[in-house]
Amino acid sequence: MVSSGVREAMGIQSLAHTSPEFIKIFQQVLQKLRKVFQSTNPSDQPIVLSGSGTLGWDIAGTNLVSSGDNVLTVSTGFFSDSFAQCLESYGTNVDVLKSEPGKVVPLEKIESQLKSKTYQVITLTQVDTSTATLLDVASVAKLVQKVSPQTFIVVDGVCSIGCEEFKFSEWGIDYVLTASQKALGVPSGLSVSLISERALKYALNKKSTQGFFTNLKRWTPIMQAYEAGQGQYFATPSIQLVNALNVSLGEILDYGLDARVAKHKQTSDKFKQSLKDLGLTLVSDDACSAHGLTAVYVENPGHVIQTLKSANGIVIAGGILPEIKSKYIRVGHMGISATDDSLHHIDNVLTAIKNAI
Repeated sequence: MVSSGVREAMGIQSLAHTSPEFIKIFQQVLQKLRKVFQSTNPSDQPIVLSGSGTLGWDIAGTNLVSSGDNVLTVSTGFFSDSFAQCLESYGTNVDVLKSEPGKVVPLEKIESQLKSKTYQVITLTQVDTSTATLLDVASVAKLVQKVSPQTFIVVDGVCSIGCEEFKFSEWGIDYVLTASQKALGVPSGLSVSLISERALKYALNKKSTQGFFTNLKRWTPIMQAYEAGQGQYFATPSIQLVNALNVSLGEILDYGLDARVAKHKQTSDKFKQSLKDLGLTLVSDDACSAHGLTAVYVENPGHVIQTLKSANGIVIAGGILPEIKSKYIRVGHMGISATDDSLHHIDNVLTAIKNAI
């Protein structure tokens, strides 16, 4: 669900992407993204393209790796593994450190692997939506900088940006990708990312680049022009979605990043404890549970999902991690569902689950 302001923004009459009105909107989006990602370096580059969050994986593949490079993936679930598969398609050699469902890979194991060879990129999925597992990106990034400082730190933040703590500059991240439809509170259709100064320099000087639409040599001057209040063209942006993102980012910043993260944690803690009180078991350990969604084991996931939809009009998701996919359900609680108590979304879902089980 999106806010009323975002819904209204989606309904604007279409503007020319070179019009002064839209250039101003896009400029504001890029400026606000720097604040949401908490980037303090003006030479870092925010990027907004038409596409899904998955497009961000291909941006990393196009611009940060070459065939034969070594990549280390720290996996906490299905989407971590999918990111690895994406980068393998660019001819890289990917090593995957897998955790048990609902757990994280120990730092000692990551350190040992980093010392075994030279890695071009390490991929970290801050929240793997398949298991609702939260990775301590700050601690892993600190380890990488100590053990393998030349390695680019790439973060999948699709299910974390806007509801989990994230500090791009302070943590030393090189590239983070997210999408419009999760905690940023906009309908799907935008790939949103930020690349560090050092990673962007590498991308712009890369001799061989596999990819056209995802090539940052093409997009960087476009983004820089929009942020400077000037129009340039490579491919037409999604006018209504960019306008909606501008409104949503404004709402997020007005709420306050720290306050928003704290509210998501409060909502998540309440929801998870209520499920435990029903005798249910969470997929993720308490120490690494995400705050924008919950994965919980139930006896008959299909029945619960169908009952919530037919009896209450509530849509939740089934399991997606192959090892346990037939044993659990996933419930999102992010954006206004978490921050606006007057909507009673969490209470309504809890009541519906209680009745369904």
